Amino acid sequence: MAPFTKARTALAALRADLAGEVLAPGDAGYDVARTVCNARIDRRPAVIAQCAGEADVVRSVCFARDLDLKIAVRGGGRSVAGMGVNDNGVVVDLRRMRGVTVHPGAAAVRVEGGTLMHDLDRATQPHALATTGGRDSATGVAGFVLGGGSGWLERALGPAADSLLGVELVTADGTTVRATAEEHPELFWALHGGGGNFGVATALTLRLHELPEFSVAVVVFRPEAGPDAIRVFRDVVATGPAEAGGAVLYLTGRSEPFVPGYLVGTLLCLVVITYVGGADRLRGLARPLLELPHESEVIAALPYADVQCLLDTPSGMRNHGSAEYLTALPDGLVDVFCARARTMPVPTGCRYMLFPFGGAVTSAYPVPRGDAPWAVHPCGVWADPSDDDRVLSWVEHARADVRPWRTGVVCMPLIGDQGRDRVVGGLDAESLNRLARVKRRYDPDNVFRYNHNIAPG
Repeated sequence: MAPFTKARTALAALRADLAGEVLAPGDAGYDVARTVCNARIDRRPAVIAQCAGEADVVRSVCFARDLDLKIAVRGGGRSVAGMGVNDNGVVVDLRRMRGVTVHPGAAAVRVEGGTLMHDLDRATQPHALATTGGRDSATGVAGFVLGGGSGWLERALGPAADSLLGVELVTADGTTVRATAEEHPELFWALHGGGGNFGVATALTLRLHELPEFSVAVVVFRPEAGPDAIRVFRDVVATGPAEAGGAVLYLTGRSEPFVPGYLVGTLLCLVVITYVGGADRLRGLARPLLELPHESEVIAALPYADVQCLLDTPSGMRNHGSAEYLTALPDGLVDVFCARARTMPVPTGCRYMLFPFGGAVTSAYPVPRGDAPWAVHPCGVWADPSDDDRVLSWVEHARADVRPWRTGVVCMPLIGDQGRDRVVGGLDAESLNRLARVKRRYDPDNVFRYNHNIAPG
């Protein structure tokens, strides 16, 4: 059979077999389905398999293997790095698989592979339960957790991967496995930070934690007040309880509720304090910041799911982000950070964030944080392609600025495709070798390589 005839016959069979939908170039809906939130990414897969369940995933993986087509896995999230789409290959698209089942008595939740963070949070919130989620409500749960998972609750509850209880996975040969501490324990270990290297995660089970109260303080400063504000915030975190977290970020004023009245393009410094507890206690923690001259403040008890939406990144913009973990946050680094922030390209949606670890952040899983007490995250977000060079340059200069203080560890969900050196740099040699052995067992041909890739070892 000629290759073209074989491919056409196989595609027709896939369309007939899937409960979901199969899209190819020329089909209605294809261009929408291949689009990711990062407007810099423009790829054209040969087939997009919009899976409705695990059986569809198995069938799609086998289809791609039979035709020797590249596989990209698209979870529910934004795919800012573009790793969920490829050119001329198959996209296993999980975005129809967004079921969330909460088990309050067991303090656990099962989420399907396409679930978004706001799906998870809205389902657990009525039970006063939560698990560490991302800082953007449109983050895909699976990619976030399997990459380690850094978010507002990590100082109190640990990174998201620490709450992982089980993963339902379709491996490269179409086999379905469930990885837990008892079943496939090495694979389970690898899934705590090893990302999508080992298969397609069709469902995850996560431990839930009691969260009866949650509060947030947002204090807005002029950019020149940033150094003093950061030093005070650093002290608040150092002396405060693990229930307190947050971030400092520079951004340009927009129409968001916590920065009202500022023109687009006005550079601002925000200090955000999150607290697992009531607003009165949070106001006491925030008092040293409130005593500094500032533009505005908001301190309120809010549902955790609502706080997740505060820093959502608009879709359809051009994106480029990076991150570094830091050995310390001395005054010299504070000054360097603030100086770079004031060179931020404006008016754009760029953000420059500094956030603390500590507390419960002591994960022993594959993505090590070591003793890093802080992380820095420059994030370029812009609309005009003519701004590409200046924004990309700003992000890379921000990374270079902190080189004297960086640990070398990389938070994979916070960065795009920045080469193998960045993957290797984020893992100690022992973890990398162990991950490579797991990869060899479950994906010896490196079928799942559109990710922060770990080659079989």
